[in-house]
Amino acid sequence: MANKFLIRSYNVGLGDCFYLRIPDGPKTIHVLIDCGTKGKASVLKTAIDDIKTLLPVGSMPGKKRLDLIVATHRHEDHIKGFDPAWFADVEIGHIWMTAMMDPNHEQAKKSQALDRKAIELVAQLSPAAIALSPDLQMLVSLFGIDNVGAEKALREELPAANRIDPKYVVAGDTAASLGLGLQETKITVLGPEKDIDHFYLGKDIDQRLRGLTLFEQERRQSGKPIAKSSVPFNIGAGDFAKLQARMLSDAFAFAKESGEVINNSSVVLLIEWRNKRLLFVGDAEWHNHFEAGDKNGAWNVIWNQRKEHLNKRIDFLKIGHHGSINSTPWLQDGAVSEEVNQILDAILPKPTGNSKPKAKALVSTERTIYPTIPHLPLLEELSKRVGNTKNYKNAFDRIGFDTTVIQNFDLETSHFDRLQPVRTDFECLLSGGIFAEIAI
Repeated sequence: MANKFLIRSYNVGLGDCFYLRIPDGPKTIHVLIDCGTKGKASVLKTAIDDIKTLLPVGSMPGKKRLDLIVATHRHEDHIKGFDPAWFADVEIGHIWMTAMMDPNHEQAKKSQALDRKAIELVAQLSPAAIALSPDLQMLVSLFGIDNVGAEKALREELPAANRIDPKYVVAGDTAASLGLGLQETKITVLGPEKDIDHFYLGKDIDQRLRGLTLFEQERRQSGKPIAKSSVPFNIGAGDFAKLQARMLSDAFAFAKESGEVINNSSVVLLIEWRNKRLLFVGDAEWHNHFEAGDKNGAWNVIWNQRKEHLNKRIDFLKIGHHGSINSTPWLQDGAVSEEVNQILDAILPKPTGNSKPKAKALVSTERTIYPTIPHLPLLEELSKRVGNTKNYKNAFDRIGFDTTVIQNFDLETSHFDRLQPVRTDFECLLSGGIFAEIAI
């Protein structure tokens, strides 16, 4: 086992916390990709404590060595756990973050302005959020929390404690160019592209932001408040209802747009090790096609800008966005997009004849927060393309597990007796453990 590439996905609810142990010549490299959850932070502390048991002694007295931390993007289900106190006894060698998190990145200024506007607008909606649908509650939750502490830890506190400079990475960067010396392993950053505004935002954002700014100026001049439970004395009830509706619409539109840009500017890593190719995609999304200068999905950008890296079979896929349909390029129900179909067939081709797929996949997921995650038809499709699959109905039946305790279990029933790739939530229910792991 010590000579194998170990991938351990911790069961942190809806979130990512991936530990990698990479044999690299005489040395072993230890990597943490993301550490976040939509749930209680205590699950992250448990995961970090377990990771520490796998780390070697560092060069600093009383500290363990962690060679690399990667923060793929700023959503809380990916960075909530970067509490400096939890890493006080860990010597960190390198910290990589998406260039979208660099406050000085000139080619992300518009995207960052959109993110700030989404946070501002959603904060004003909190009194009304109780009545929102589950989908809208999930959207609001992405912007209703404050990630300033985690971002400060990654940008300032953890680097200062370890006397290192954090790196804001873009497509084309490699472990070598970023100062991480490796012998048998190559790590290539496939996303995001440096010009985040150009590739992921789209050409209409200036007009939309200017339009909202003008509207807010008009509101301030008229003294009309927003998102209040009572009607102000200087505006009629009908006009106030229209004002609230417009602000709700603007807030959701901007939150959705910004959430997609943040996901699409995820750090995407291709790790090549002993003739194996492993792909870690954060929450990168896909669209039907690529168009230069327009709003694009990260998968499409990589396919069009870095095809030489993506147009080959992979041996492992970290399934994106907890099994969401928008983060693995696949079209169902006979829909056709030549570009999208080419991507999935290139990285995970279906076996022909009597051959069986050899690739592996792993998804960190949980059904109980977001009803459409994971998307079971997608997992069923991926199970035809990877070899490490499981019939979880049979597995639960063998141990006599009462599956009715799984919240929203009714959403699982139509596909529950079919093969799925390995998923952390069910693996941990079966084992009673805190992680699922794969060895390559």
